[in-house]
Amino acid sequence: MKGILGRKVGMTEVFTKEGKVIPVTVIEVEPNKVMQVKTVENDGYNAIQLGVCDKKEKNATKASIGHAKKANTNPKRFLKEIRDYEGSYNLGDTIDASIFTIGEVVDVTGTSKGHGTQGVIKRHGQSSGPSAHGSRYHRRPGSMGTMRPMRVLPGKKLPGHMGVETVTIQNLVIVDVNVSENYILVSGNVPGAKQSLVLIKSAAKDERKKENIDLVSYEEASAEENVASTTEVTEAKEENQEN
Repeated sequence: MKGILGRKVGMTEVFTKEGKVIPVTVIEVEPNKVMQVKTVENDGYNAIQLGVCDKKEKNATKASIGHAKKANTNPKRFLKEIRDYEGSYNLGDTIDASIFTIGEVVDVTGTSKGHGTQGVIKRHGQSSGPSAHGSRYHRRPGSMGTMRPMRVLPGKKLPGHMGVETVTIQNLVIVDVNVSENYILVSGNVPGAKQSLVLIKSAAKDERKKENIDLVSYEEASAEENVASTTEVTEAKEENQEN
């Protein structure tokens, strides 16, 4: 198991050389610090604790400041444990986007968008009642249950708070990894609003082999190539004029 913390930037699309369009989510991945290394001997299980996003010391507790100094870094705003991790890490090590490669299958965990208090139509997708012909039933939840046992049974879908839940989208594919600009492109959509924290980790249920994804590059041509192409166009125009 391997993983890294990042921020959801937004969605876009990329193209492969075969002409396939892939919708992707852009995840900004700042270098993660290893804040703690847990072992079976000391803690009962193997895990590493990752930290990301520095926090001012005046806003941090003494315990978090001391915890960060052991890793020779600043207090972090977000901490996350990765159990049964791959490889060996030491306290204070840095993990960046290069931990994943193109074609790997991953799970992405985030916090879904909050919608406040909503009714059963928006929250659970129920149908509304007739809009005309004297009907007075439109967006209500409907019957609370049968006559017996004369109470509302557990699990009844009712109005209430919607969103702000921990959601995991499984078996997404790493489409591109850019270490210099600190971002990862993941196929499909991931939970959460823009700039929200997400966790990318190895897929728990998928055993597929890595896919070979060859994207179209949009690198700008060099000055020499531009001059050569301009010269070719000029020569072609002169030949057409002579003919």
